[in-house]
Amino acid sequence: MSDPKRYALRGVSASKSEVHDAIKNLDKGLYPTAFCKILPDIVAGDNQFVNIMHADTAGTKTSLAYIYWKETGDLSVWEGIAQDAIVMNLDDMACVGAMDNILLSSTIGRNKNLISGEVIATIIKSCQSFIERMADFGVGIHNAGGETADVGDIVRSIDVGYTAFARLNKEDLIVNNIQEGNVIVGFASYGKASYEKAYNGGMGSNGLTSARHDVFGSAYREKYIDSYDSNTPEDLIYSGSKSLTEKISIGEDEIDLGKLVLSPTRTFLPLLKKIIDNHRSAIHGIIHNTGGAHTKVKKFTSNKRIVKDNLLPIPPLFNIIQQESGTSNSEMFQVFNMGTRLEVYTDETTAQALIDIARSFNIEAQVIGRVENSENASSVEVHHGGDVFRY
Repeated sequence: MSDPKRYALRGVSASKSEVHDAIKNLDKGLYPTAFCKILPDIVAGDNQFVNIMHADTAGTKTSLAYIYWKETGDLSVWEGIAQDAIVMNLDDMACVGAMDNILLSSTIGRNKNLISGEVIATIIKSCQSFIERMADFGVGIHNAGGETADVGDIVRSIDVGYTAFARLNKEDLIVNNIQEGNVIVGFASYGKASYEKAYNGGMGSNGLTSARHDVFGSAYREKYIDSYDSNTPEDLIYSGSKSLTEKISIGEDEIDLGKLVLSPTRTFLPLLKKIIDNHRSAIHGIIHNTGGAHTKVKKFTSNKRIVKDNLLPIPPLFNIIQQESGTSNSEMFQVFNMGTRLEVYTDETTAQALIDIARSFNIEAQVIGRVENSENASSVEVHHGGDVFRY
């Protein structure tokens, strides 16, 4: 059964409480409720502009990519890792309206004894390919290069990160101002969007440490000692029953479970570009359900009750994770996006227009909830299976 200590013992945290404690006294930027920190225009000193800089990585997803690649020889999972690290930056920045003239730089640290040159080449080429695909949708990204370092003494396999920068006119900013009466449009992270190559399991790049250890079996513990922290209790290392190459039926397709978990983090850039270009004035908030999952919105509201009582269907991958781990429903919604990784807060009339735009990209979307005022601190309610989980 689920034990909240399992996450801490694996060296991870859904809430990132220690990180938030460390930064709680830092300046929150010009607009504290904006999804990304907004800085003054340090570059040109123009009061009509702001600067945005964002850094993130693919996290421990690289460890799973490493063992899947070693088991199968499939280099394509590294294309997904490049996208994971890029999207964790750019989709966050898109939540404040940054969709053009973005500078992107990589920082890759590898153990050269384990990670070959062809892996590095695949990651670097995939970054450029992603940039070119997004240009087709009017999203302008410029590759500024980066650093690739051989640091085997401190990195077990590989760490892939990106830093992004944009300069934005204040008139184009989207600052969260989530209001009573707003409805919440939820957008699916699973399925196959029109701009994706294959079915996407929907997990993204959050919760991977727990998912890979809870789902996959102990055989990988002995075979790939470089894929985990040796300080972790042994019974929490690859404690599931599944193999990486076990086939999972999704509709008419069969997908390796390892590859399903490794589905590239879906970018919503094409969708958000169209939504923002056509409905900017009606958008009161955009939330990317990454760290903290369905509770993330609390950080960007004040005295609001967020009620999510009509969620999108939960895709198969999250059901597998829960079955293998025994994690409670309450904890699942706090750790994983559960198939809904993007939320837009707007009025009822605009909501339908946003749903129609999503469907044009073959992305499922629907009104998943609403916003009410609260006399107390902001809270989130998730309704699922007849239960109500309050955060």
